[in-house]
Amino acid sequence: MRILSGIQPSGTIHIGNYFGMVKKMIESQNDGELFAFIASYHALTSVKDKAILEQNTFEAAANFLALGMDPEKSTFWVQHHVKEVLELYWILSNHTSMGLLERAHSYKDKTSRGIQANHGLFSYPVLMAADILLFDSNIVPVGKDQIQHVEMTRDIATSINHSYKQELFVLPESKVDEEVSTVPGTDGAKMSKSYGNTIDMFNTKKKIKKQVMGIVTDSKELEEAKEWETCNIYKLSELFMNEVELKDLQKRYENPGEGYGHFKLSLLEKINEHFAPYEEKRAHLLENPKEVHEILAYGASKASKIAAEKMRIVRDAVGLI
Repeated sequence: MRILSGIQPSGTIHIGNYFGMVKKMIESQNDGELFAFIASYHALTSVKDKAILEQNTFEAAANFLALGMDPEKSTFWVQHHVKEVLELYWILSNHTSMGLLERAHSYKDKTSRGIQANHGLFSYPVLMAADILLFDSNIVPVGKDQIQHVEMTRDIATSINHSYKQELFVLPESKVDEEVSTVPGTDGAKMSKSYGNTIDMFNTKKKIKKQVMGIVTDSKELEEAKEWETCNIYKLSELFMNEVELKDLQKRYENPGEGYGHFKLSLLEKINEHFAPYEEKRAHLLENPKEVHEILAYGASKASKIAAEKMRIVRDAVGLI
């Protein structure tokens, strides 16, 4: 069984990235044949600065490796190091209806929030389909907001299989972890850098504390009991606390005497404790870029062999001899 996951190098990694995708991606190394890539082409829809994209890509690789990505157990590469994905993207584009893309929830959501509309953003699902279909992926772990993109991939694959009367592409299935499929940000909306509501995994203690202390709550006073069920602090605490700790936190909410600032500090302590073991390895990788680049080159060589063979089959099928 082939599992495929990708994540954009869109800046400092945050806990929404980790629980929404990265943690599951790394754990899936034990579930099947994992293909994991850093989506550098996708990042061009939002990053327009050469130095920033290069740095973000390198840091994303270091973060994955620090968190447990094993280049021997998986195929791990940077998207633009395997150019066949763009060739397949164009072929798939000719089997993708405008109506299909116009119904994409992600595109509508991003443009409604002020992100500039362009063709790359609009055709993002086709490039994602190429990522998936190029490697005959069986399973694609995604958040709830990306399920539609996997369904669109299936529609595109079905269309091209029908057109050429052969099973050129495997129809992938999405896999969603219901418990952490959408990680809330500091304002309660989905955690996203583009929304400005993130809490970083790796940053200065001062910066992470500022982000945690900025979590939006209601205005109840110290002497008032508080509702944990709807509180953003509690929802984030669920990611880091066990059942006993959460029961204790619920009692603290229900008993007057503590303010939201106290609950935020408890959450901050758990966040720092959770990611501390990974910081040392990450620091080593950041100081040794050659080691990181060699790992990525090794992954790209493995991915390229598979991609080249797949495109040979596709070219023959569509008449690009």
